[in-house]
Amino acid sequence: MTTQAGPAAADRAATDRAAADGATDGQKIVPGPRGVPLLGNLPEFGKDPLAFFERLRARGDFVSWRFGRDRALFIAHPSTIGELLTEVERTFDQPDLGIAFRTLLGNGVVVAKGADWRRKRSLVQPSVRPKQVRSYAATMAECAVALADRWRDGQRVDVKKEMAALTQLIAVRTIFGVDTAADAEAIGRAMDVAQKEIGAEFSGLGALLPDWVPTPGRARVKRATAVIDAEVSRVVARHRDGDTERPDLLSRLLAAQDETGAHLSDREIRDETVTLYIGGHETTSSTLVWAWHLLSRNPRVRAALTVELDRVLGDREPGFDDYARLTYTQAVVKETLRLYPTIWLLTGMAKEGAMLGGRPIAPGTRVWSSQWATHRDARWFTDPEEFRPERWGTTDGEPAEEIPEYAWFPFGGGPRVCLGTRFAMVEAVLVLAVLARRFRLDLDPGEIRPVPSLTLQPDREVLATVRVRGDRAVREEGR
Repeated sequence: MTTQAGPAAADRAATDRAAADGATDGQKIVPGPRGVPLLGNLPEFGKDPLAFFERLRARGDFVSWRFGRDRALFIAHPSTIGELLTEVERTFDQPDLGIAFRTLLGNGVVVAKGADWRRKRSLVQPSVRPKQVRSYAATMAECAVALADRWRDGQRVDVKKEMAALTQLIAVRTIFGVDTAADAEAIGRAMDVAQKEIGAEFSGLGALLPDWVPTPGRARVKRATAVIDAEVSRVVARHRDGDTERPDLLSRLLAAQDETGAHLSDREIRDETVTLYIGGHETTSSTLVWAWHLLSRNPRVRAALTVELDRVLGDREPGFDDYARLTYTQAVVKETLRLYPTIWLLTGMAKEGAMLGGRPIAPGTRVWSSQWATHRDARWFTDPEEFRPERWGTTDGEPAEEIPEYAWFPFGGGPRVCLGTRFAMVEAVLVLAVLARRFRLDLDPGEIRPVPSLTLQPDREVLATVRVRGDRAVREEGR
């Protein structure tokens, strides 16, 4: 599956007409594209999910469509998206995302519902609070520095592979407390297979098949999950046998107790560990690749970034306290997440009493929204296809654009907002600061298209030439 970077001209015109409607109150539900018998709009959705959501957005803020034989509703207005996000667990339920998804994530905090979800969230949340993220920041920077020390001027690299290896190493050190390439590589390879198969099943005919139907993709997910389970079990056993307190996330999960004094079971530990790994590795890796892609295509932004890095850091490496000072670097990451949100859709199942935009939603209706579509809506973002970190504000006092709440929601929102948001933002900013302070990456020309799988990934290898910045190149020659 591949997608174009923006909607067709006709869809843009429709979006402009819809923009004049303003708020969602009183706006009627409009029909989506005609589907086909039994499959509904699934073939069109599966062919290009991102373009499909843009076409729905062009029709209006409430658009009906069919996911197979099931009724579905697409929403695009930030106020309505906010309602969906904040009403989850009360009048909207977490829908089943398929057997492949459940095989990998189990019943972790992302999947769990009701009292089970509330218990797990209360146990997991302390391990990713700001105080804990501070303790992981040094590891993030150290791993990035080790990579920077290996790069040389003129070196050819695959940015996708480099960022994946880096964030895998950060993940295994911060989550598992281990520091061997074998751990990172084994889990990383299995995770790559699993997320590709999840994306393929979710937007293909596999989404309509009962769980008991065997498919090659489901078999691949099972094999990949078995590798992940074996690695996690081995590391958990190592932690349980240890007699010293460890500072990693896994140790904190093992020590966590609910109000009854009960600990997470081994299966629950496995599920939450995999969930945290995806949040700490997959999303950050993808964000960094897209950031390098955008910086390479926008020399003005790249120059502004290096000005801030030189002003704030000089010749030293960044630490956690620098995160708050690196406001433009944060803006680069936020703007990257706007244009290429790693999580590109959200969905909820209406329960009895569900309401959106002042209208009742029939129970059983699956409601969809897409970060990709809303983040590129001209009603909320000036020149939405342009990479403009300044829209988030500048250090010289230029005000940020007035962006409505939930017009930007790469980490979701409401009670189910991603627990790893702070971790991911700090990691992306510190890694980018370490590497961009020393180097620029000149990516090869040619289009790179996003592929929507479990996260939003580039459709091919991302090749680049490493260039040492300024007088640093002279020092490089003497190394």
